[in-house]
Amino acid sequence: MAIRKKSKEKRNALLEATLSLVNNNGFHDAPMSKIAKMANVSPATIYIYFENKQDLINQLYLELKISYTEQAFKDYSENMPVKKAFELIWYNIADYKLKQVDEAWFLSQCDNTTMIDEAGRQEGLKHLQPLLDLWERGQKEGIIKDVSPYILYAYAINPLAFLMNMQKHGLYQINQDSLEQAFQAAWDSIRI
Repeated sequence: MAIRKKSKEKRNALLEATLSLVNNNGFHDAPMSKIAKMANVSPATIYIYFENKQDLINQLYLELKISYTEQAFKDYSENMPVKKAFELIWYNIADYKLKQVDEAWFLSQCDNTTMIDEAGRQEGLKHLQPLLDLWERGQKEGIIKDVSPYILYAYAINPLAFLMNMQKHGLYQINQDSLEQAFQAAWDSIRI
């Protein structure tokens, strides 16, 4: 029996097709057959790369979460003052969401649905650890409110997803002034 060689291009095509179908049709309306067709591979080929649809979605989520956090922590140093570090991370996240719209939309859906299994969600959270550590340091220094990191994320980071969504629907235009206002609102929401 011949062993099939895995192709990076086919795997990437499957991930891109999944991203597109989930973003445009939703998780439940992105069957493996449509993913395979869009990726221009046979449905059986998917199972060379992924155990099942859940594995495919989880792997896509983790790859995007890694690229998201790489962008978020670009030029970040643990030695930076808390506000300056948070500002850098926040603007890096905004930049990612403005430039990687499809990827950001997918991650936002994952954060607000049960598409990702708990193991995948926990693995994804590990990549945000520098932000969580920054907030913990800020709390110890008396700069950041002493509340759950989930509350901090909800008030400081999640509003970006809302603004991006409003821009996507043509209801709001993000510009430098609105970004500065959004950052100030985010900072004000978490600082003491």
